[in-house]
Amino acid sequence: MVSTIMALLAWALDPAVLFPGALLLGVALLWTEWARTGRWIASLAGLSLAVVAVLPVSAWMVTILEDRFPMPPPPQHVDGIIVLGGSVTPGISEARGMATVNENADRLIAFVRLARLYPGSRLVFTGGGKPAQRGRATEAELSGRILDGLGLQADRVTFENRSTSTYENAIFTRDLVHPRADETWLLVTSAWHMPRAVGSFESAGWPVVPYPVGYTTTGGLGWSLGFEPVRHLAELRRALHEWVGLVVYRLRGQTHTLFPAAE
Repeated sequence: MVSTIMALLAWALDPAVLFPGALLLGVALLWTEWARTGRWIASLAGLSLAVVAVLPVSAWMVTILEDRFPMPPPPQHVDGIIVLGGSVTPGISEARGMATVNENADRLIAFVRLARLYPGSRLVFTGGGKPAQRGRATEAELSGRILDGLGLQADRVTFENRSTSTYENAIFTRDLVHPRADETWLLVTSAWHMPRAVGSFESAGWPVVPYPVGYTTTGGLGWSLGFEPVRHLAELRRALHEWVGLVVYRLRGQTHTLFPAAE
């Protein structure tokens, strides 16, 4: 039930649904006895869309997430490296007959580089996801093919292939590898996703060293004007997904704080 509510909330807050939906509702109400309400709804939706298209509001929302955990200096010793899934698209991969990466591919690239930098470390990929269709490859299987193609032998990597959320990444991986309290583990994921990821692992009783990758902003809350509705809406979608996720995870007790930060 909770998962269904979260899915509906994420869908309703998707800018690609929210703004057009509000505009259509407002226009539809213009032809009813609630025409005044319709004008207000349509006007607010149009004004909000214009603000997002012109002002760097979406970039600010992403930047705050990406700046939360600075890149740490390379540790002298690393016992293990964890990379979160989300870098491949199972449906397209199966349709095209080859593992296909998406905009989060930096996670796998950094994972391979760190594996070479720390050759004695344990390597873990976490993210099973659901296959596009029954009998087809999962995200973990597809990612194994990509890692092998990048020169990292898949048999060196432990694959956690059951998790379908960031919190499950933390819980299932912890139960799989049984980390000790004195061990140093790097956590690799996109910078904008790092606050929720670190919060989940800390909630699971597993302190990790964040290793953010895949930055999408230049950092800092700079000011600029420009009509870029497509890019800004894509940024807003990513930002809202993470900010809503942080709130939901806190309410569900899956993080200890609303906005986890570096110690």
